Amino acid sequence: MALSVIKQISVFLVNKPGVLAQVTQALADAKVNIKALTLVDSQEHGVLRLVLENGERGTDILKSLDVPVTETDVLCIEMANRPGALADICNRLASEHININYAYCTTGAKGGKTYGIFKVSDVKKAQKVLEQRKPIRKRQPVKRLQIRT
Repeated sequence: MALSVIKQISVFLVNKPGVLAQVTQALADAKVNIKALTLVDSQEHGVLRLVLENGERGTDILKSLDVPVTETDVLCIEMANRPGALADICNRLASEHININYAYCTTGAKGGKTYGIFKVSDVKKAQKVLEQRKPIRKRQPVKRLQIRT
């Protein structure tokens, strides 16, 4: 499993037809490849999170569109594209009390691999935990998920 700390770009977009097309077209015109993305919306705006092959160039392009842009350190983890690969990472982080704030994955990377993008509570600790290949502490069975609204 290869992992690295990379910059994720977040773009705050007005939730209207054509806005996402404008952003992705600007990146395409600049020949900036999107490695991974997720889009979360509300009624008024959306948050587009991107991992780009050329992050600096992509950030400059996005800022030229006059949209709010921020950068965040996230973990980019190359995983095997198989059942349990994501669960293994989540369990390793949970066993060391590292919270996953959010995550998203790609499919179809080279050699049957996929990329997982993880925003975690402690990037350096998470990187250290995931680089070690020690056994995971025995997990207790989940009796009931506690979901609060």
